[in-house]
Amino acid sequence: MLRLHSLRHARFETEAEIAAWAQERGHSLSHTDLWNGETPPHPDSFDFLIVMGGPMNIYEEDAHPWLAMEKRFLKSSIEAGKLVLGVCLGAQLLAEALGGAVTKNAHREIGWHTVSAGPDASKSRAFASLPQEYAAFHWHGDTFSIPPGAQWTARSEACAHQAFSARNDRVVALQFHLETNAQSMAELARNCADEITLDPVKWPYVQSAADMAARPERLASLRGLLFRLLDNMAAPV
Repeated sequence: MLRLHSLRHARFETEAEIAAWAQERGHSLSHTDLWNGETPPHPDSFDFLIVMGGPMNIYEEDAHPWLAMEKRFLKSSIEAGKLVLGVCLGAQLLAEALGGAVTKNAHREIGWHTVSAGPDASKSRAFASLPQEYAAFHWHGDTFSIPPGAQWTARSEACAHQAFSARNDRVVALQFHLETNAQSMAELARNCADEITLDPVKWPYVQSAADMAARPERLASLRGLLFRLLDNMAAPV
């Protein structure tokens, strides 16, 4: 059994299908609500750290003072050899922790868009068994550079750097959301409605909430991809 622990940055961005994977595989899952003033546990208390998304940017430390503490905690968890998965904001935090840069992306990317395998995907134990292309759920306006020594494992039309793996696949960052389910998608659409700017010229990669919720079969496919990625990360080396 693995001991999972997640860092949450907002009330409405939870582990979603990651929690389902942990339950089905017999792993435990605890969490720290950073947004609510909670402090993460010592890295010795978990095996697999999940760093969730959030509506803030990684450089907004004045508005969210706990970000500075979290950045130190991520570095210590990585150096302790923990499995670490970062999602969206979490991926950006991992990129910075490993020496990458986080900047505004050329496009805001919200909704369902195709992700393609990056040039290093076949070299990554975490990503090698994923399809060459798949539909993923997105909600971001920033992007990251691939950190030194990391493998570039996914990209999309709107955002070149969608994922990377590092430290022999013990650290994985996803700009997109594989953990999304119907409830988490609805929560994002409700709490971040001001970011859904429907202008096909200025914002060509932003979809309406109705378009996002259409074709619910995509969620089942997403769940399968998430489970495969997490199984790959959790497998003994």
